[in-house]
Amino acid sequence: MKIAFIGDIVGSPGRTMISRHLKKLRQRYDIDFVIANYENASHGFGLTKKNAKELFSAGIDVMTGGNHSFDKKDIYELFDQYELLRPHNYPRGVAGEGLKVYEIKTEQLAVMSLLGHYGMPHLNNALECAINSVDALHVKGIKSIFIDFHAEATSEKRALMMQLEGKVSAICGTHTHVGTDDLHIAGGTAYLTDIGLTGCRDNVIGMDKQAPIQSFLTGVKTHFDIPKNCNKILQMAVYEIADSKCIDAFKIKLFCDERVFITKAWFE
Repeated sequence: MKIAFIGDIVGSPGRTMISRHLKKLRQRYDIDFVIANYENASHGFGLTKKNAKELFSAGIDVMTGGNHSFDKKDIYELFDQYELLRPHNYPRGVAGEGLKVYEIKTEQLAVMSLLGHYGMPHLNNALECAINSVDALHVKGIKSIFIDFHAEATSEKRALMMQLEGKVSAICGTHTHVGTDDLHIAGGTAYLTDIGLTGCRDNVIGMDKQAPIQSFLTGVKTHFDIPKNCNKILQMAVYEIADSKCIDAFKIKLFCDERVFITKAWFE
């Protein structure tokens, strides 16, 4: 099977890129299943009902969350209406699910949303949660596993890879909105520290530059906003999985002026 993952969709610029290009990308690269991170999809913070419908209609199959998963009150009813995940390491009793299993071409794929610790809300231990959940999936015979690790610290993401190498199909980081250049495959596990945002590329983490600049100059936080006009990018990783192992992977960077850059994974 061939799956794809799209990084943090930031506001209407990110949704526009998804609506314009995703269905064509699915066809061009013969993609069976698309996962995307929704946590900045509605004006940079959380997800609304209207935007959820828009994104799923554009060709996304399931969406993962992060530290802004609960920023919009719509999310509670959306969990029952759409294939939406929130971080799996939230404590028991929190609405939604963080891990689901899907049937793709007669194969099973588990998708897990996970939240890191540095600079994030206090949740259950991310690595322990992931390790225990992966072990439980293996007991059930489910070994094709994709993890979106939404974390600030690159070391947290790398540590998860070191712990789960050879036990899951792919681990891809989100949250920083800045793509890294370390897509590789080791022991049948594809790893990328951060896929980067889908949205405005010529500002600060997809937001209008003025508020972040003032915040760094003065130490006083102000409201971040999505630019009305900007140059946009769609960033997506594509994984080919056979017998639960990733056998090939590449990253696509699609610019709004139709330029496309493809980076192939290297093998350790």
